[in-house]
Amino acid sequence: MKKKILSIITSMAIFFGMFSVSVTNVQASENETKKVDGSYLTMDEYSKGTSSNDHLRGIHMMTGECSITKAGRDEIYCYGATTGNHEVDKLAVVVYVDQYQEDLDEWWQIDWWYEEATDDYFVHTDKTLEVDRGYYYRVHADHFVAEGEDPIEETFTFTDGIYLPE
Repeated sequence: MKKKILSIITSMAIFFGMFSVSVTNVQASENETKKVDGSYLTMDEYSKGTSSNDHLRGIHMMTGECSITKAGRDEIYCYGATTGNHEVDKLAVVVYVDQYQEDLDEWWQIDWWYEEATDDYFVHTDKTLEVDRGYYYRVHADHFVAEGEDPIEETFTFTDGIYLPE
């Protein structure tokens, strides 16, 4: 009789253990963040992208970076910068701001601008934009460095999407 009760209790423990594992897996997959064109759709207040991959660097290019931050009820602050390894003839950063279109499942560009500098090692630009609420927004940027007769070096960065609730 003891063996039968022990067997039933063990079977129930195994059953409930398997059930709790499957429920946990379902919850984890429901909470996964969607990724669209390299950017996750997040509820974060801020996102930053950097060109930290050493293979993207050149002789004159050090890094590129961009960021996006919630800046008010219906505003976002966008930033982009390019850094050279040393003073170069020309640096530039082109910043693009995208809005996620859920019905099309893709990003649509809503603004862009650029900044350049000569005989320097750093260039940056920033802008605060008034945007519609109820959408995800991201920033991506192109970074360029030119020195003498060498080929122009280029890299890119992008942030994850941040959501502005309605």
